[in-house]
Parts: sequence; C-alpha cells; structure tokens
Amino acid sequence: MNKQWTVIELINETTGYFKKKDIETPRLDAELLLAHCRATGRVQLYTNFDRPVSETEISSFRELVRRRAAGEPVAYLTGYREFWSLKIRVGKGVLIPRPETELLVEEALNVFKPAVFAATQLTLLDIGTGSGAIAIALAKELHESIIYAADISRAALAVARANSTEHGYAGRIRLVCGDSVTPFRQKELFDLIVSNPPYIRSGDLKGLAREIREHEPIAALDGGIDGLDFYRQWIPQMPALLRGKGWVILEMGAGQAAAVAELFQQTGLFNAVKVVKDYAGHERVVLAQKQYG
Repeated sequence: MNKQWTVIELINETTGYFKKKDIETPRLDAELLLAHCRATGRVQLYTNFDRPVSETEISSFRELVRRRAAGEPVAYLTGYREFWSLKIRVGKGVLIPRPETELLVEEALNVFKPAVFAATQLTLLDIGTGSGAIAIALAKELHESIIYAADISRAALAVARANSTEHGYAGRIRLVCGDSVTPFRQKELFDLIVSNPPYIRSGDLKGLAREIREHEPIAALDGGIDGLDFYRQWIPQMPALLRGKGWVILEMGAGQAAAVAELFQQTGLFNAVKVVKDYAGHERVVLAQKQYG
C-alpha cells in the first residue's frame, strides 16, 4: 500500500532533497511547487499542513521536483513569477522578472507621483519588455498612461500580450516588435523611457547559476564584452524620443554606474544623472532627465 503523504511531510522531504542538490532556496521552492500542484497559496499549505495529498497531486509534484533538481527555474515550472504584487506569466524564451527590477517602477513613480499624475495621460516606452512586467506595473499605477512595450522577440511579445490582457491593460499597452528604439524614430515622443537591458558581461555568462545559464534567454542577458553594448547603442538616440523634460530610467549591473552616467553626459542633452542603490546596497538604477530647450 502506498504511503499517505501529508503536506508538511512532502515539504520537509523535498527541502532535504533540494539541499542535497544545492538548490539555493530549497524550502521556498518546495512550497511553491507543492502550492502550484494543489492550486493553492503557500500560506494555505500551512493552514492545512496535516492534510493528505492526493496521488494525482503527488505525481505532478514529483515530476516538478525532478525537473527543478535538474536545474529548471521554478517560474518556468509553475508558469509565473510575482512582480509588483502581480502574477506575471513567463515561459521558455522569456526572461524571468527579478525583485530588484521593481526599483525601476519605484523610481518611475517617484518622478511621476500617482497622486499627481495618475489621471494624466503620459506616454511611456518600455524597451525590451520581455514578459511585460514593468509595463503592466506602470499601467497599474499611472491610470491614464499609454505604454509602448517593445521587444525584438515575438515569443516574448506573445507572453507580454497574454499578461497585459489578463491584467486588463491590453487597451493601454501597445506592443511593438523591433530592435530597440528604431521603430519609434520620428513617430512618437515619450515622457519616460524605461528599460532593463542586457548588461551581463559576455565573459561572465558561464559563471551564472545553472538555472539561468541553461534555461533563460541569453539574448536578454548578454551585454557584450563589458556589458555596455546596449547603453552605447540606445542612450545617444534617446533625447530625440523624449518630450520636453522627459526622463530615462535604466537598470544596470554591478560596477557599471560611472560608465552609464558618462554615456548620458556625453550626449550633452541630459541634466545631472542620478544613481540609485537597491535594497542590497548595489548601484542598480540610473535616472537622467532631458534638458529642455
């Protein structure tokens, strides 16, 4: 007769197994996968910790545990990642949103405070939108904004379209397939341009965690020899796309702040550049405002 597993037994057993496999967050991953198989939340697992788990649920859970131990990211296994308290769908070929990228949204809202701008029709551009996480978070907070979300990957745009529809923002998020700022030249002016561009140095890719290196799209990570290829390409083109005293807010990698700030200053068209650290103390986001006139 098969053993009747309870929720807590499965969590404890899987946590130990993941530890042996050097999974970075073993208990969290076990909880997320089991909650997904039971179609419930993590909190509900513990309010029903002594409940038996069905054979069907155990079978599905075991398969996900096997795949996680082999290196597949939890977000690809469950099909989503939480970002800005929103359930964002992800899949193969789409970069998984990171918590630190929420700082981009925070800084955008510091510039365009919802209390003042929520009813103002701002026009925003999210370059390299991926899953659409940043665009959707901004649409949630800036209620009348129109957001252009661009990506060169049609697979990513399909996921972004599904996410924007699911969250009710399809009418305000306009998806564009194209290479960076090229589709917008002479066509549209923006109050804000945001992006989390590829910024990992090519030589550092092999040192990334296996789940990133082997499963997430390299094109969304590889920033060239020094990680700055996309900043060099985009920043000189951005002033022509900004309205009045428009803003640019970009994520960046460790040790890149000075070089990215210099690229803004070299244009001669931006005011003082500001660098913001994330909650771990790393320089993470750069802001620059276009000079007016």
